[in-house]
Amino acid sequence: MKAITKKEVLQAFNDLGMKHGDKVMVHTSLSQIGYVCGGAETIIKALTETIGEDGTIMMPTQSWKNLDPEEGVHWEVPEEEWDIIRENWPAYNKDITPTNTMGAVSEMFRSWPGTIRSNHPARSVAAWGKYADMLTENHDLCNIFGDGSPIARLYDLDGNVLLIGVDYDKNTSIHLADARAEYKSKHTCIEHSAVLENGDRVWKAYETLFVDGEDFIDIGRAFESQCDVKKVTLGNATLRYMKQRELVDFAVRWIEENRE
Repeated sequence: MKAITKKEVLQAFNDLGMKHGDKVMVHTSLSQIGYVCGGAETIIKALTETIGEDGTIMMPTQSWKNLDPEEGVHWEVPEEEWDIIRENWPAYNKDITPTNTMGAVSEMFRSWPGTIRSNHPARSVAAWGKYADMLTENHDLCNIFGDGSPIARLYDLDGNVLLIGVDYDKNTSIHLADARAEYKSKHTCIEHSAVLENGDRVWKAYETLFVDGEDFIDIGRAFESQCDVKKVTLGNATLRYMKQRELVDFAVRWIEENRE
């Protein structure tokens, strides 16, 4: 297995057209690349060196295990024990709560020096750089991905999306399109998470848009057939770089035309 160095990662980012000052949402599967010397640390250092402090990096740092067992997130626990989870799952703490299946890069990034993490107990993001505060502040419980959320604020900044070894089912920005699109089956749901209120742990109920991503790969394929997505190969992984506004605007149209 060929060892991938930071120099090669930097070259891949350069070949994609990434530059100083870019604002970018990053989704990464480190294992898909292969053997990276330094692992997640190397990827993050290459990102910060590429975009610099005048740019901004954002990553999903979701802790979706902090949802009600009825959502299927605690499949290993029998139903008769679900109340134990509801009564004992630790309240979200953005400084220590780990990510769930976000990958090694996001897990390291959430505590990277200078990184700020949003307050959503199940769907947080973390950001580093010039606009980190603006992107992560006031991440409302009921507004996970809609207008006013971190994803929408990146849209307002005319940001980009970088996919490293992952497909469009991991492309969180399409959830903003889901929130903006109008279609008959669109609906909200009630979710629950453990949060801190006035220093006390509370099992909090909140209404939010139902998170639906089953057709995101189809959206991505259609988007690539009509719009500019820059691609390079790094190790065994394909890297994709795109304008977030183009993706979201396209996905709104696709969802309205194809979902029932």
